[in-house]
Amino acid sequence: MQARDWPALFAVASDPAIWALHPAHDRWQELVFRAFFDQGLKSGGALVIEDAVTGAIIGSSRYDAERAQLGEIEIGWTFLARSHWGGAANSSVKRLMIGHALAAYERVIFMIGESNARSRKALEKIGGALTARQLDLPMNDQIVRHVIYAIDRPGFAAGPLLAARPAAKSSPHIA
Repeated sequence: MQARDWPALFAVASDPAIWALHPAHDRWQELVFRAFFDQGLKSGGALVIEDAVTGAIIGSSRYDAERAQLGEIEIGWTFLARSHWGGAANSSVKRLMIGHALAAYERVIFMIGESNARSRKALEKIGGALTARQLDLPMNDQIVRHVIYAIDRPGFAAGPLLAARPAAKSSPHIA
């Protein structure tokens, strides 16, 4: 992700429905999203997701090691335009990111707000295993419990992400 991606990424993120079930449900607001965007730039691990056919930015995701344990990397902060919900976009992006991460790390973790049913279901669909680990994080002036899912090398090799490869024309790519 680069500073020049702001207008296109904010155009996607400004849809309140994207954030409705997310603990940071106000992220569609410009000032709130600006802080999220700037944190992504500062992290050095933020990526934009583009539609492979049109080249349009359709979302973002990020790598981060701050809350991960030894041998782990976190993937998160992912959001997609609603036009790409329910299709191959999320699993394609996760397959690319997880495959890349597991070349250097033993395990990839995902922290999801405990009440974020949509994200939890999406992660379970791609083979994420719920761990016993939890983390309470401040969000929107309250403490939000997050559950942690993991995918390790053997789980990725045996899991649904490698089995379900969408056609190239429908696959997004990470820029």
